[in-house]
Formats: sequence, C-alpha cells, structure tokens
Amino acid sequence: MIVLGIETSCDETGVAIYDDQKGLLAHTLYSQIALHKQYGGVVPELASRDHVKYLVPVVDETLRQAKLDKSALNAIAYTAGPGLIGALLTGACFAKSLAFALQIPALAVHHLEAHILAAKMAEPALEYPFLALLVSGGHTQLIEARGLGDYQLLGDTLDDAVGEAFDKTAKLMGIPYPGGPKLAALADSWGEKPTTIPPFPRPMTDRPGLDFSFSGLKTHALNTWTKSDKTDQYRMEIAKAFQSAVVDTLIIKCKRALKETGAKQLVVAGGVGANKHLRASLKTLMSNQGGIAYYPPIEFCTDNGAMVAYAGCQHVLNGEQDKTQEVDVKARWPLAEQVKNPD
Repeated sequence: MIVLGIETSCDETGVAIYDDQKGLLAHTLYSQIALHKQYGGVVPELASRDHVKYLVPVVDETLRQAKLDKSALNAIAYTAGPGLIGALLTGACFAKSLAFALQIPALAVHHLEAHILAAKMAEPALEYPFLALLVSGGHTQLIEARGLGDYQLLGDTLDDAVGEAFDKTAKLMGIPYPGGPKLAALADSWGEKPTTIPPFPRPMTDRPGLDFSFSGLKTHALNTWTKSDKTDQYRMEIAKAFQSAVVDTLIIKCKRALKETGAKQLVVAGGVGANKHLRASLKTLMSNQGGIAYYPPIEFCTDNGAMVAYAGCQHVLNGEQDKTQEVDVKARWPLAEQVKNPD
C-alpha cells in the first residue's frame, strides 16, 4: 500500500509518500515563514494562495525523490481539519481531484490524529493503548489513545494553547515571528543559573483535574517585562521563567493522567514537542514511573506530510476511504468526533 499524504492545514505545504512495507519513501516540506514574517503571524488568505502555488511542484518533487510515477500510488490521504478553512480546502480539493483522476481511494485525515501517530510511525514498538500529550500552536490536550480512531479526551486548554502562549509571550518582548522557538532558545541559553526574577506561577496545578490554562501565565510575563529594564538579560530571564513554568505545569498534569489511566507509554506530539527542556523532563518523568516516553523525530513534530501519509495508510489498510466526491473540511474538529466507516 503506497499512500501519498498531503498536509495544508496552516502555513506548511507538506507532501510525503509512505509504503506500508518499506516505510517512508520521501517527504518534502515548503514553509511559508518568510511570507508571513512581515505580518507577525499567519495571514489565512495568503497561506491558501501559497498552497495553490506550490502544491503541484512539491508533489512532483516528492515523487521524484521516491523515484515513483503517480500511477504507482494506491491511495491519497489529506488533512481535512482542524485548521484554516481556505488552506484545508486547497489541499482537499487537490487530493480528491488527483485521486479521482488516478481512480484510487482518497481519505480524509484528522490533523491531531496524524500528529499522535507520527510517533508510532517512528517507533513501531509503540502499541495501543497509550497516553498522548498534544502540544502545538493550536492545541494543548491530554488524550488516551485506545486504538486506531479511538481516542478519549482527558484534558484540554481553557484558553491559549501552549504554542500560542509561547508565540504571544515572545511577541510582547519584541522577539520576531516565529517567536516561540526563539523564546525557547533564549530560555536554554540562560542555562541552569537561578533567575533574579521571582518564579512564575504554575497555572491550575493547585486544583484537581487535567485541564490547562496559559493566558494568565502570558499576562504574568507581560507584567514582568513591562516593569523590567527591558534588557537582553531580562528577556532571557523571563523566557527561562516562562518556559520552566510551562514545562512544570505539563509535567504535573501528565503525572496525574498517568496515575488516572495506568498508562506506561507516553507520546509527545505537536510542534512544542520539539522543546528540549520538555523532552528531557518527560523522559525523566517516564523513567521514574517505570514507563517510556515516545517522540517523533524533530522534523515530524511540526506540520508535515509524512504523518498524514502514515495515518492515511493505517486507515486505508483498515478498509476506509471517502465515500463521495464531496469536499468536507472542518476548521474545528474535536478528535473524539471523527467517524470513519469501513467498507
């Protein structure tokens, strides 16, 4: 089963080819960071236009890398949500049209499921059930993965997602877009030295439950920055205090979820899963719990076509495909609501 995966949920045009026997054959990613940088964030209409412009050449390049002709494809998987509606429509229309022309199945893939399964693509030893911590620009969730397509939401963010909080905190301190990774790098550059500013709060850890909230932490960072001398040292110290508070909060909630579910396997998915401090802390947590932490390779933490191709392949092998030629994408799509009906 050779599946072409297409990812266009936001500002990355990702295409990959996955073979259920040989694994990942090729993947290509075109990033729009340079396009959106001047605006300080993603402009949805511009993102859609760039997907239209680059989808065909990115698909052609991926086929060239894999040394395959389009006729070798057995199915096409595409991200159907959640994401920017125009960007999703671009990828979905292209995928379904190409599948129709080749007379092969097309399959809608849930973006969050693809992120979760990216770790399984890299670590075949990972088996269901497992606990997943999804940390990205748009989501912060704890999910119990019971099987392919069977997910239970345990905890969610009540306001800002963790990646969004990183980006907004960076922006308020004048760190250029994309600010989240740069803020994390500043925090790491401070090292293990104690900061001269008081520790930041660990939001919602003083009450039971698995939900998250990061808007107050962002406001605390703003107030601290406003009262500071706005020097590079203060920027690094605030970055360090902010990152430590975020990671500690995620660790506390994960520990609770592990106890609640009895899980011994933890998957870390999403763009913030590339954060070095978070990875090291979760590895220590799972070691202390007698379990294992799984991460996708760094290049597959952010949006990419490989995770879509892999997720689509698993569902196609399960006998699933789109039933009609209608294009149905969803800007908002809770993971637990996905419904796929095998033939």
